Amino acid sequence: MQGFILLLFCLVILNIIAANTVRDSISTGQSINDGQNQIMVSSGETFALGFFSPGISKNRYAGIWYNKDPNQTVVWVANRENPLNDTSGVLKLNESGVLVILNHNKSVIWSSNSTGSAQNPVARLLDSGNFIVQDGSNNYDTKHVLWQSFDYPVDTILPGQKFGRNLITGLNRYMSSWKSSDDPSQGIYNYQIDIVGYPQFVLREGAAKIFRFGSWNGFQFSGAPKVKQNSVYRISFVSNEEELYYAYELIDKSALHRLVLKSDGQVQRIYWNKEENRWSGLSRFPTDDCDYYGKCGASASCNINNNFLCNCLDGFVPKTEDTYGDCIRRTSLSCNGDGFLKFSWLKLPDTYRSWFNRNMSLDDCMVLCLKNCSCTAYAALDVSKEPAGCLLWFNDLIDIKVFTEVVEDIYIRMAATEVEAVEGKQSHKSNTQKHHSHTIILSCVLSIGVLIMSLTCIIYRWRMTLQKGKLTGNPQRDANSINENEREDLELPLFELSIIISATNNFSTDNKLGEGGFGSVFKGILDDGREIAVKRFSQNSRQGLQEFKNEVIHIAKLQHRNLVRLLGYCIQARERLLVYEFMPNKSLDFFIFDANRGQLLDWTRRLHIVNGIARGLLYLHEDSRHRIVHRDLKAGNVLLDREMNPKISDFGLARSFGGTEIEVNTDHVAGTYGYLPPEYIINGSYSTKSDVFSFGVLILEIVSGKRNSGFCHEDNLLSLAWRLFIEGKCSEIVDAAIRDSLDLSAVLRSIHVGLLCVQLSPDDRPSMSSVVLMLSSESTLPQPKLPGLLTNRNMVGDTSSSSSYKPSSNNDITIGLMSAR
Repeated sequence: MQGFILLLFCLVILNIIAANTVRDSISTGQSINDGQNQIMVSSGETFALGFFSPGISKNRYAGIWYNKDPNQTVVWVANRENPLNDTSGVLKLNESGVLVILNHNKSVIWSSNSTGSAQNPVARLLDSGNFIVQDGSNNYDTKHVLWQSFDYPVDTILPGQKFGRNLITGLNRYMSSWKSSDDPSQGIYNYQIDIVGYPQFVLREGAAKIFRFGSWNGFQFSGAPKVKQNSVYRISFVSNEEELYYAYELIDKSALHRLVLKSDGQVQRIYWNKEENRWSGLSRFPTDDCDYYGKCGASASCNINNNFLCNCLDGFVPKTEDTYGDCIRRTSLSCNGDGFLKFSWLKLPDTYRSWFNRNMSLDDCMVLCLKNCSCTAYAALDVSKEPAGCLLWFNDLIDIKVFTEVVEDIYIRMAATEVEAVEGKQSHKSNTQKHHSHTIILSCVLSIGVLIMSLTCIIYRWRMTLQKGKLTGNPQRDANSINENEREDLELPLFELSIIISATNNFSTDNKLGEGGFGSVFKGILDDGREIAVKRFSQNSRQGLQEFKNEVIHIAKLQHRNLVRLLGYCIQARERLLVYEFMPNKSLDFFIFDANRGQLLDWTRRLHIVNGIARGLLYLHEDSRHRIVHRDLKAGNVLLDREMNPKISDFGLARSFGGTEIEVNTDHVAGTYGYLPPEYIINGSYSTKSDVFSFGVLILEIVSGKRNSGFCHEDNLLSLAWRLFIEGKCSEIVDAAIRDSLDLSAVLRSIHVGLLCVQLSPDDRPSMSSVVLMLSSESTLPQPKLPGLLTNRNMVGDTSSSSSYKPSSNNDITIGLMSAR
């Protein structure tokens, strides 16, 4: 009996050991069980496969990682979009040769969807990092697989793995980033080969191109000339009728190397540094500012070594004064009399709308381009063979960068006179250089004299500047500077200027939505189809850097359905740009102050707008991270989305209140006359009750369809509303456009609340929480006191004076963000 128990015990121990013993393959009936910490290890022990939790996440995923890497660097994930929340996961191979992952309910949460079938299917983890399913009766012939993980990359490409497309089956092997280091689900970046036009590798953020690796020319990629055959790896690029892909093989087979798309959008080549026992970077893309797609406009090249990155190509001139704008031909094309200029050491333009032929000579390519008046340039397709093939462009030449390692030329179409002028200029330059060699000695002598005089002047001016600096304080920083700590605090995307220029058609007047003291607002469309509104601060804007930063910092941290959403900002090339969600229905004043458009806003919609503005202000005053006073609430700063929902905008004058602070004084009164409370104009005191006053004015304007006329002898809207309230005739102030649709009791209640908000004393005005409650309930309202009726006499402080105060012909000091005026 004791012998039987001992035997049984040994069998149990052997089963446990077998259950956890690593192996490189499983067949039907076998599995990898997360609860038992089972893993597979490739035959050379390079890679392991099992379940893991990334970073600080508690979710469980099935994946492949480097077996001996203590950091468990993951190279492939199976169920990236459908994680397990416990350790019940089981990876198994069914009888049809399909890999499945089961949860605790034995439900399939992921499968390999193999298209073939096998008699004796086997799943094997290879030392290349490829996880394959094959027919076990074929003696494990890896050339015939039913399914392989290499066909479904995540964020990593390994040596020997194809990166590209099968043109017959449509299989697209592309990289997509993790959302974060703790979440392997698909992020916002993808890197793949684009087959529209001549194939090229493109890195995208969503649908927007951010970096173009370029096309293969037989030796290298036009956008990354350093990626070519070297002592570390061998490159292969296959392009035929069936397949289109890139792959690389390591010369040292024992080395560890991977190409990875990081969650921040960087494409990196990484290798295992044996000496330092860690991963090290070989290269990364994008590398510099000129790598970002369309950094310069059409027919312009980007040179990272120049002070001014963008310059028009020879024969082209700037279309506008914009540094990053398009360039146009100095001389228009005539079609029949055109020629070509050769340009070297350049990244070839975007081939999205190109045409190519693999068997044509370069001479025939030129003839073909000349015959087509729409052809703008041509180049050789593959410079490693003859014939070199033909590549033609039919659109603007976009995304050109200066390189010193590119072994390829492009021939750009030019008017014949322009070709002669440029070639003559180049010839003249050569002759001039010879002439200069005879005058170097004389020039040097003269230069020394001039240098001495120049140094004397420079030292004198430096001393004068230093003395002036001591009197006036520190020199002013660059008008566009925002330091790193401020950028990190923003937690907001920084847009490339080229993206905004493309979206707004280079700030075209056709895209202009409005204009104000700060500058102009333009409509734009991003590459992914999103509509945006771009607030462009002019160089002479009354709102300087502080107001720009103030608006970004405040609104970046605000999240409410009744506040306009800031998508990002840009501070490049002396530009200050804010990118907002686009509001198709413009601003509130566009409707309520126009007799015809006012009819589009019936009473129900106006009451909805009043309530929405109230909720937005309540959020600013009480529910946001900091108590925020807007200081410029007006009809022009309330935007309307497609459903006519109100969005408060323009936070350039907003201020935060900290701690127990309830009121602040300022010597600089800013805002819009007609909406400012008396205590702010007279004493410079502002608080949340200042916004309440502006909101009261806004209610009366929405109900009446009339502007508060401000500081003149005539009755303003507040005095008119007060007089009619006292006389019991409030209905007379209602806009004629809504009298047929109104709920009289609701209208009278809104007017009453408006008058409570504009009372002279800030202490008498209700808080926004009380206002929201009063608008939404039927409770009895307190009797309002005299409103803040400021006349010219209040302004000058002389009750005997009869002179009137008129701020300007344009009553707005600040103009609404995205409203079209």
